[in-house]
Amino acid sequence: MTQNSLSNILRAATLDLSPYEELYKHFHAHPELSRQEKATSETITAHLSQLGAYEIHTHIGGYGLAGVLRNGPGKTILLRADMDALPVKELTGLPYASSVTMADAEGVEKPVMHACGHDMHITCLLAAAELLAKTQDAWSGTLIVLFQPDEERGGGAQAMVDDGLYTKIPMPDYAFGQHVMRLRAGSVGSRTGTIMAAADSLKITLYGRGGHGSQPQQTIDPVILAAHVVLRLQNIVSREVDPTDLAVVTVGSLQAGQTENIIADRAEIGVDFRSVKLATREKILAAIKRIVEAECIASGSPKPPLFTPTRRFPPTDNNDRLAAQLAESFGDHFGGQFDGDTPRTNVSEDFSTLATSHGIPCSFWFIGGVDPGLWDRAQADEALMQEIPGNHSALFAPVIQPTMKTGVDALCIAALTYLK
Repeated sequence: MTQNSLSNILRAATLDLSPYEELYKHFHAHPELSRQEKATSETITAHLSQLGAYEIHTHIGGYGLAGVLRNGPGKTILLRADMDALPVKELTGLPYASSVTMADAEGVEKPVMHACGHDMHITCLLAAAELLAKTQDAWSGTLIVLFQPDEERGGGAQAMVDDGLYTKIPMPDYAFGQHVMRLRAGSVGSRTGTIMAAADSLKITLYGRGGHGSQPQQTIDPVILAAHVVLRLQNIVSREVDPTDLAVVTVGSLQAGQTENIIADRAEIGVDFRSVKLATREKILAAIKRIVEAECIASGSPKPPLFTPTRRFPPTDNNDRLAAQLAESFGDHFGGQFDGDTPRTNVSEDFSTLATSHGIPCSFWFIGGVDPGLWDRAQADEALMQEIPGNHSALFAPVIQPTMKTGVDALCIAALTYLK
């Protein structure tokens, strides 16, 4: 197919997105935490069933599912969306805002919000599934639409693979995914090579000796110890990582004690760090352990610190050939709204595990979700630009259109590039 014919297929399909806008609002108002996406999965399954063209496989690696559309000889293409939400209290004020609460993995009741756009990902893929089913006369091959659980905790893609994903569905030739980001709605961005960094998270338990706040000489204060650790960790990127490299170290939580006049016997620090190069990851991890252990010795800690890994995301590396071919297709379809050299980001994803686990080439891209008028005004107003909420914010709310149409078109164009 020529590049122009790909756009012509979409223009001829005339898919009404109004029902999908309502479906998006439903998903947004009914978010579910990682590994608890039961109702979301059931709604997706029901919608795919209504299309009538897909064989559906459910409960893969938890609540993951996949629809398979076999349409003659050709390549097998996998399109992926993630489903889970975050423990965030929504503050958008939208009429379809979430008021949901759920018990997390520790049994603690938390407010829940689609603060990362997974509701948009689901809806775009469902709409793309319908559009591609309606245009079967224009292409040949096998299409897989995969809905993944537990992306936010970094375990969903691996869980699906470990649960025999590719014994249940055909092995894809190529895998593709997308993510709505803090970019101008209507825009699409991708790049060859690494597009998203690797991420590691860990809990660090520091041990002290508790006691009465009036008798500090009888204690080893883990709060002071934790404070020193937090400050020293800030030097890793600024003083140990090459300035031309990409790295971030964040202390996201520090918990110690229950009341004012008691010195606790331990403190817990939550650390997240991002990197692109494997060697940089190893350097950061070694530096964290070195600093923490040295500060514990300096404070006279009664026993060594405990390091507990909690999440690990791989880097998202776009196959150079696929990314270049998609850039040609995207450039033709989206014109000046496509950026083939979008900046690499320290945001992380586990999408690539679906591919790298079996040596499948893959490519990933971003779609914008910020109201175009607001974005354009913010180009001349740095203060306004800083106020635009990003992913994981309690105020994150992609404008429904043109975000949705762009996401649907991008998924379809990617699939049609290879479904001949």
